[in-house]
Amino acid sequence: MSNAIQQKENMYQRSIVAAGHELVSQAAADILRAGGNAFDAVVGAGFASAVAEQTLTSLGGGGFLLARTADAPAREIFFDFFVDTPGKGLREEVEPHFFPVTVDFGGSTQVFNIGLGSVAVPGILKGLLHVHDRLGRMDLAEVLQPAITLARGHELNEFQAGFLGLLKPIMTMTGYGRNLYASGGRYCQPHDILVNNDMADFLASLPEDRGESFYKGEIARRIDADMRAGQGLLTYEDLAGYQVIERKPLRVGFRGHDLLTCPPPSMGGSLIGLSLALQDAMDPVVESDGEKKYLLRTTALMREVESLREQGIHDPASLKAFLQTGRIKQSVDQIRLFSRGTTHISISDQEGNMASMTCSNGEGSGYFAPGTGIMLNNMMGEDDLHPDGFHSAPAGERVGSMMSPSMLLKEDQPCLVIGSGGSKRIRTAITQVLMRMIDQGMGLREAVEAPRLHWDGEVVQMEPGFTEEGIAAVQQQVPVNVWQEQSMYFGGVHVVVPGREGAGDPRRGGSVSVVEGT
Repeated sequence: MSNAIQQKENMYQRSIVAAGHELVSQAAADILRAGGNAFDAVVGAGFASAVAEQTLTSLGGGGFLLARTADAPAREIFFDFFVDTPGKGLREEVEPHFFPVTVDFGGSTQVFNIGLGSVAVPGILKGLLHVHDRLGRMDLAEVLQPAITLARGHELNEFQAGFLGLLKPIMTMTGYGRNLYASGGRYCQPHDILVNNDMADFLASLPEDRGESFYKGEIARRIDADMRAGQGLLTYEDLAGYQVIERKPLRVGFRGHDLLTCPPPSMGGSLIGLSLALQDAMDPVVESDGEKKYLLRTTALMREVESLREQGIHDPASLKAFLQTGRIKQSVDQIRLFSRGTTHISISDQEGNMASMTCSNGEGSGYFAPGTGIMLNNMMGEDDLHPDGFHSAPAGERVGSMMSPSMLLKEDQPCLVIGSGGSKRIRTAITQVLMRMIDQGMGLREAVEAPRLHWDGEVVQMEPGFTEEGIAAVQQQVPVNVWQEQSMYFGGVHVVVPGREGAGDPRRGGSVSVVEGT
């Protein structure tokens, strides 16, 4: 590991992890205590989350990791290991095995498409191994051990059991899935011990195998055979040709800060940048302005960003042109007139290394890679990732995403490591937490736990906790659906303030672990 980060003098008194599951944050903390850095910890947490958060992420999914090293000057690297479109080497047209399922979040439903024809080329396994090779310093076997232990058996918590309940038709699509999650005909329940020995064995093979069997060996060949027999699109050629891409993060200014976030082809970073640019052109809505003004402004902002996205403003070039042409004034005037299965991990270590990683398996395709215990993704069935229609892009293209692992800097010093799960709600969740903290002066936990809203294109979906006056003001402008309780639908924002504190979003079982200096 010639590029590994060597141990340095401590910049902070503590290392902090914020993640979507207590077992995942504990895995990262154990690695930090053993002498690993933030990148060892985030990789170990990534493997652990693929076991403990199996409905939200998978080694068969896709992800991004934003890294900032403690070097002087700091290195800022955006690792892109999201999915590619499949189909390289197919000699004849395939009618994909591809069908819809409806997921009920309790206050709103969303349709997803699954089946072998929904599987895109997976990247998380290769991405985690690549990041560890580039920036980690512990032996890979040590980094993998927490995940292996969890795969041998861990207690299913209430949150994950709830997610498994939502996705039961997907998890039990195949006999393999039914054996794993409904052994003896009884579907898994909270506090059951979930065992995935195939995954444990696969993880134990990685220090020697380095993922070769999955991408270029026997597992890849068996996946290819299953896909050809079952009307899937993923091929051996797709897997063998997959590459992790290192990119330069997108940098966006906001109220004296710089936000480092996702560059293309992820759409999420540019759309967050657009939202922040619009807010930057207006006076902040401070706490004394009242909730009515906050709700009207936030709703109008979401609608305007969605309108501009539909007009093609969703990448840095179009965002720059939009700002330079003066069109931003028209959008600000409009706002004033109005007045998926994903998980995130944020880590900062004592030395000053930072890692922000978001991973997703979509909702899962229902198909498991043979002999691995790993369900592959359904990214080809996510409508928001395919604005031109399903299966319309040529094979080998990196799919765009709304995921946006980010960091907030002030005078080039990190203030926040932040990101969220939540499909289409990721950008609105992150933006609202930033607004609450920067414009309204809320504390970290208060900002993460504050009620959120989301414009879904037709209705403002709104969590409970807003005032009746504020809700009524929005209802005069657009339809509103007020939920009965806070929900994972509105994202899961996990945030770290380096050296100080962290906050895990209770909507998605958020957990914080702190490793004090010695």
